[in-house]
Amino acid sequence: MVGKKGQLKIQQMIFMLLAVTFLFILVGLIFLSVRLSSLKKTASSLGEENAMLLVSKLANSPEFSCGNSFGGSRISCIDFDKLMILKDHVEDYGDFWGVAKIEIRIVYPNEGNVICSKSTYPDCSIIKLLDKNVNTLPANSNFVSLCRKDTNGKIIFDKCELARILVSSEDKG
Repeated sequence: MVGKKGQLKIQQMIFMLLAVTFLFILVGLIFLSVRLSSLKKTASSLGEENAMLLVSKLANSPEFSCGNSFGGSRISCIDFDKLMILKDHVEDYGDFWGVAKIEIRIVYPNEGNVICSKSTYPDCSIIKLLDKNVNTLPANSNFVSLCRKDTNGKIIFDKCELARILVSSEDKG
Protein backbone atom coordinates (compact mmCIF):
# COMPACT_ATOMS: atom_id res chain seq x y z
CA MET A 1 0.00 0.00 0.00
CA VAL A 2 2.86 2.32 0.80
CA GLY A 3 4.40 1.80 -2.68
CA LYS A 4 1.11 2.58 -4.45
CA LYS A 5 0.64 5.78 -2.46
CA GLY A 6 4.16 6.88 -3.43
CA GLN A 7 3.47 6.08 -7.08
CA LEU A 8 0.24 8.07 -6.97
CA LYS A 9 2.04 11.10 -5.50
CA ILE A 10 4.74 10.86 -8.22
CA GLN A 11 2.05 10.72 -10.92
CA GLN A 12 0.26 13.71 -9.42
CA MET A 13 3.56 15.64 -9.37
CA ILE A 14 4.25 14.74 -13.03
CA PHE A 15 0.76 15.87 -14.09
CA MET A 16 1.18 19.14 -12.18
CA LEU A 17 4.59 19.77 -13.78
CA LEU A 18 3.10 19.07 -17.23
CA ALA A 19 0.15 21.39 -16.54
CA VAL A 20 2.47 24.20 -15.37
CA THR A 21 4.72 23.64 -18.42
CA PHE A 22 1.74 23.83 -20.80
CA LEU A 23 0.54 26.96 -19.03
CA PHE A 24 3.90 28.66 -19.55
CA ILE A 25 3.97 27.54 -23.19
CA LEU A 26 0.45 28.95 -23.72
CA VAL A 27 1.37 32.27 -22.09
CA GLY A 28 4.54 32.40 -24.23
CA LEU A 29 2.57 31.80 -27.44
CA ILE A 30 0.08 34.54 -26.58
CA PHE A 31 2.95 36.93 -25.83
CA LEU A 32 4.67 36.08 -29.14
CA SER A 33 1.47 36.53 -31.16
CA VAL A 34 0.86 39.96 -29.62
CA ARG A 35 4.50 40.93 -30.21
CA LEU A 36 4.43 39.75 -33.84
CA SER A 37 1.19 41.64 -34.44
CA SER A 38 2.75 44.89 -33.24
CA LEU A 39 5.85 44.11 -35.30
CA LYS A 40 3.72 43.78 -38.46
CA LYS A 41 2.07 47.14 -37.73
CA THR A 42 5.48 48.74 -37.21
CA ALA A 43 6.78 47.24 -40.46
CA SER A 44 3.71 48.48 -42.31
CA SER A 45 4.04 52.03 -40.97
CA LEU A 46 7.78 52.05 -41.79
CA GLY A 47 6.97 50.91 -45.32
CA GLU A 48 4.46 53.73 -45.74
CA GLU A 49 6.94 56.25 -44.35
CA ASN A 50 9.67 55.03 -46.71
CA ALA A 51 7.27 55.29 -49.64
CA MET A 52 6.40 58.89 -48.72
CA LEU A 53 10.09 59.74 -48.43
CA LEU A 54 10.69 58.10 -51.80
CA VAL A 55 7.97 60.25 -53.38
CA SER A 56 9.61 63.42 -52.04
CA LYS A 57 13.05 62.16 -53.02
CA LEU A 58 11.88 61.45 -56.58
CA ALA A 59 10.39 64.91 -56.94
CA ASN A 60 13.73 66.45 -55.98
CA SER A 61 15.96 64.06 -57.93
CA PRO A 62 18.05 65.50 -60.79
CA GLU A 63 16.05 63.52 -63.37
CA PHE A 64 12.82 65.29 -62.35
CA SER A 65 13.66 68.55 -60.61
CA CYS A 66 13.50 72.00 -62.09
CA GLY A 67 16.89 72.94 -60.68
CA ASN A 68 17.67 76.56 -61.49
CA SER A 69 15.74 76.51 -64.78
CA PHE A 70 12.89 78.60 -63.46
CA GLY A 71 14.61 81.47 -61.70
CA GLY A 72 16.06 79.92 -58.57
CA SER A 73 16.18 76.65 -56.76
CA ARG A 74 12.72 75.22 -56.05
CA ILE A 75 11.78 72.33 -53.81
CA SER A 76 9.26 69.75 -55.07
CA CYS A 77 9.34 71.24 -58.54
CA ILE A 78 9.25 68.89 -61.53
CA ASP A 79 10.33 69.97 -64.99
CA PHE A 80 7.59 68.97 -67.44
CA ASP A 81 9.97 69.12 -70.42
CA LYS A 82 12.42 66.76 -68.69
CA LEU A 83 9.60 64.32 -68.00
CA MET A 84 8.56 64.18 -71.61
CA ILE A 85 12.13 63.43 -72.69
CA LEU A 86 12.62 60.95 -69.84
CA LYS A 87 9.38 59.19 -70.81
CA ASP A 88 11.04 58.02 -74.04
CA HIS A 89 14.08 56.64 -72.15
CA VAL A 90 12.34 55.14 -69.13
CA GLU A 91 13.45 51.58 -69.98
CA ASP A 92 17.01 52.68 -69.06
CA TYR A 93 15.76 53.79 -65.63
CA GLY A 94 13.24 50.97 -64.99
CA ASP A 95 15.04 49.45 -62.01
CA PHE A 96 16.88 52.60 -60.94
CA TRP A 97 14.06 53.93 -58.75
CA GLY A 98 13.00 50.60 -57.25
CA VAL A 99 9.27 51.15 -57.83
CA ALA A 100 6.69 49.56 -60.12
CA LYS A 101 4.72 52.64 -61.18
CA ILE A 102 5.32 56.40 -61.41
CA GLU A 103 2.56 58.70 -62.56
CA ILE A 104 2.15 62.47 -62.44
CA ARG A 105 -1.35 63.99 -62.62
CA ILE A 106 -2.05 67.68 -63.08
CA VAL A 107 -4.49 68.78 -60.40
CA TYR A 108 -4.93 72.46 -61.25
CA PRO A 109 -5.82 73.60 -63.82
CA ASN A 110 -7.36 70.25 -64.68
CA GLU A 111 -7.82 69.86 -68.42
CA GLY A 112 -9.49 66.45 -68.43
CA ASN A 113 -7.85 63.05 -68.39
CA VAL A 114 -5.62 63.29 -71.44
CA ILE A 115 -2.55 61.04 -71.31
CA CYS A 116 0.63 62.85 -72.30
CA SER A 117 2.42 61.90 -75.49
CA LYS A 118 4.46 63.85 -78.03
CA SER A 119 1.28 64.67 -79.93
CA THR A 120 -0.75 65.85 -76.93
CA TYR A 121 2.04 67.75 -75.09
CA PRO A 122 1.51 70.28 -73.39
CA ASP A 123 -2.30 70.00 -73.45
CA CYS A 124 -2.45 66.87 -71.32
CA SER A 125 -2.94 66.05 -67.66
CA ILE A 126 -1.60 62.52 -66.99
CA ILE A 127 2.04 61.53 -67.44
CA LYS A 128 2.53 57.78 -67.09
CA LEU A 129 6.26 57.68 -66.67
CA LEU A 130 6.80 54.09 -65.50
CA ASP A 131 4.43 51.13 -65.40
CA LYS A 132 5.87 47.63 -65.01
CA ASN A 133 2.40 46.01 -65.30
CA VAL A 134 2.70 44.04 -62.05
CA ASN A 135 0.52 43.87 -58.94
CA THR A 136 1.17 47.06 -57.00
CA LEU A 137 0.51 48.35 -53.52
CA PRO A 138 -1.72 51.43 -53.13
CA ALA A 139 -0.01 54.53 -54.48
CA ASN A 140 1.69 57.08 -52.26
CA SER A 141 1.50 60.64 -53.46
CA ASN A 142 2.75 64.13 -52.86
CA PHE A 143 1.88 67.50 -54.32
CA VAL A 144 4.48 69.12 -56.57
CA SER A 145 4.82 72.05 -58.95
CA LEU A 146 4.95 70.94 -62.57
CA CYS A 147 6.73 73.69 -64.51
CA ARG A 148 7.58 74.24 -68.16
CA LYS A 149 8.57 77.03 -70.51
CA ASP A 150 5.66 78.45 -72.51
CA THR A 151 5.11 81.28 -74.95
CA ASN A 152 2.23 83.50 -75.89
CA GLY A 153 3.79 84.36 -79.24
CA LYS A 154 5.77 87.37 -78.01
CA ILE A 155 7.53 86.39 -74.81
CA ILE A 156 8.68 83.16 -73.22
CA PHE A 157 7.51 82.67 -69.64
CA ASP A 158 7.48 80.02 -66.91
CA LYS A 159 4.19 78.18 -66.51
CA CYS A 160 3.75 76.14 -63.35
CA GLU A 161 0.79 73.93 -62.49
CA LEU A 162 -0.17 72.02 -59.36
CA ALA A 163 0.33 68.28 -59.79
CA ARG A 164 0.47 65.07 -57.79
CA ILE A 165 3.22 62.53 -58.15
CA LEU A 166 1.94 58.99 -57.49
CA VAL A 167 4.40 56.19 -56.77
CA SER A 168 3.47 52.52 -56.32
CA SER A 169 5.71 49.71 -55.20
CA GLU A 170 5.40 46.12 -56.33
CA ASP A 171 3.17 43.90 -54.18
CA LYS A 172 5.35 40.92 -53.34
CA GLY A 173 2.85 39.34 -50.99
